[in-house]
Amino acid sequence: MKLSEQVIYQIYPKSFYDSNGDGIGDLRGVIEKIDYLKKLNVDMIWFNPFFVSPQNDNGYDIADYYHIDPMFGTMADFEELVAILKKNGIGVMLDMVLNHTSTEHEWFQKALAGDEKYQQFYYLRRPKADGSLPTNWESKFGGPAWSPFGETGLYYLHLYDPTQADLDWHNPAVRQACAAVVNFWRQKGVQGFRFDVINVTGKAEQLVDAPKGVPSKTLYTDTPIVHDYLKELNATSFGQDADSVTVGEMSSTTVANSVGYTNPVNHELSMVFNFHHLKTDYVDGRKWSRMAFDFPRLKQLLDSWASGMAAGGGWQALFWNNHDQPRALNRFGDAGQYRVKSAEMLATVIHLLRGTPFIYMGEELGMTDPDYDNMADYVDVEALNAYRALIRSGYSHHDAFTIVKTKARDNSRTPMQWDDSATAGFTTGKPWLIPTNQDTINVAHELASGEIFDYYQRLIKLRKTMPIVADGGYQSWRLDDPQVFGYWRTYHQQKLLVLNNFYGKSTTVTLPEEMVGAQVLLSNYQDVNVTAQLTLQPYQAVALLLG
Repeated sequence: MKLSEQVIYQIYPKSFYDSNGDGIGDLRGVIEKIDYLKKLNVDMIWFNPFFVSPQNDNGYDIADYYHIDPMFGTMADFEELVAILKKNGIGVMLDMVLNHTSTEHEWFQKALAGDEKYQQFYYLRRPKADGSLPTNWESKFGGPAWSPFGETGLYYLHLYDPTQADLDWHNPAVRQACAAVVNFWRQKGVQGFRFDVINVTGKAEQLVDAPKGVPSKTLYTDTPIVHDYLKELNATSFGQDADSVTVGEMSSTTVANSVGYTNPVNHELSMVFNFHHLKTDYVDGRKWSRMAFDFPRLKQLLDSWASGMAAGGGWQALFWNNHDQPRALNRFGDAGQYRVKSAEMLATVIHLLRGTPFIYMGEELGMTDPDYDNMADYVDVEALNAYRALIRSGYSHHDAFTIVKTKARDNSRTPMQWDDSATAGFTTGKPWLIPTNQDTINVAHELASGEIFDYYQRLIKLRKTMPIVADGGYQSWRLDDPQVFGYWRTYHQQKLLVLNNFYGKSTTVTLPEEMVGAQVLLSNYQDVNVTAQLTLQPYQAVALLLG
């Protein structure tokens, strides 16, 4: 199956299904739910990391790339999972965290013990002459990006948590070691790879301070050498497989760079994630802030990426949700009165666009952020650090908590809600993170009497059966409309007009003359009257086909 026809489902293993009652999801839990995944009709599962890890960043601090963390199961479990998924026509995508390792990783521990070979695996630098840190770079999790390297007098670079030491990709031995990790999992039957924050690997050999007022990330993000690294990784690993599917998580990237990463002639990646559209509810670009999303800005970003990637022959991963984002329903829809309709509308936006749609577990149920009322309910290091930073900067406890509640990564990491029991049918024990609204939103209820899951099935079927959805061109439609995000898809003589009302009040649009009376390919409301003046109900999505 072509990449353009595929739909990928993301599983956060810790929160999907717990098979042994310890409160943590595991690989055998996924095996037990394969029928559910088959019913949805997805083509590949992206698994967040389940490798050996001290879990300081929920598995993105990897201590051993070659072994399954016992909390998730065994290698035998994984091999069985791959085999059963393959039998059901579902591929496997693994998360490759290759920008950094845990400080508990053997490489870092050998470096600490004085092994010069492994000291060259990391960015180790002396302090400045005045004793200050090697550079003024900030960690993305808050605080400086440097920590003491044991008792050596040196410091090591960590762009994220202090327990996540950045690897020095200038060292060929590092690049070979990373390719070896990918090749190990290829031999296990894995054909998909998601590369975590891969575009921050392009740091300079000589690290310098960021000028005053300039974010330090601009010195190391999306630099030209990243393309060289990806070409090499492609040639030495996944590029040897005709059916490989790869996606790069690209921090603060550009359309031009993403075209370069994904245009097939460059032999780098299949597609990229970009996050610009998910920052349209940030005040002045600050994540830990609170505001209603900027709809004109959201439309402009969705359009510029869709048109720019199409013009350059690039390919993007399409998504609203993942393990690092609050639930989209709470941000761009209505998680209360119009939860169902806004869930379906948001799904329509990305599933009918040009690119490969990703579904984050629970999205197909209309899952929402948890309704926590205390910081003690959160476990994510980023949220806890942000709360403390907000308090230090002068926010009241109430206001700081309110901001964290809207932006915390734990919002999407709550357990998958299988039924309406106290533990949401996720575990027979105490869940590692508390679910809060499983009494109304759960798989059992959705499959019995809901409509969101069925709507996702319809969207997935359209991508697999209609070339205009999978391979059609893209053009914008009336970007100045105050309530509607619309776009055209074109394929030979066919035209598809997709209209999405982002608000809880109806609105009327004037259809292009040629579309009056067109076929209603899909809508989340019944009885659509395709007249020159088309009224869209609250959060209505409609796709009109001509030809």
